[in-house]
Amino acid sequence: MSKREPTTEELRRAQQERATEEHEAIPNSLMPEEERQHRRRAAKSAYLERKLAERERAERDDDR
Repeated sequence: MSKREPTTEELRRAQQERATEEHEAIPNSLMPEEERQHRRRAAKSAYLERKLAERERAERDDDR
């Protein structure tokens, strides 16, 4: 039995949650490098979320 692939919406929501978690971790960073890592991860998650939102819109347009 194969595993179900997550939907674009599910992937987008997961990236939103990751970005939020990383943004919330920034003030708790003990070292400057740790803060930079959280900022980079938050930026990457936000970028992926935007790309998934574009893909979601394209999928909806294809369904019309």
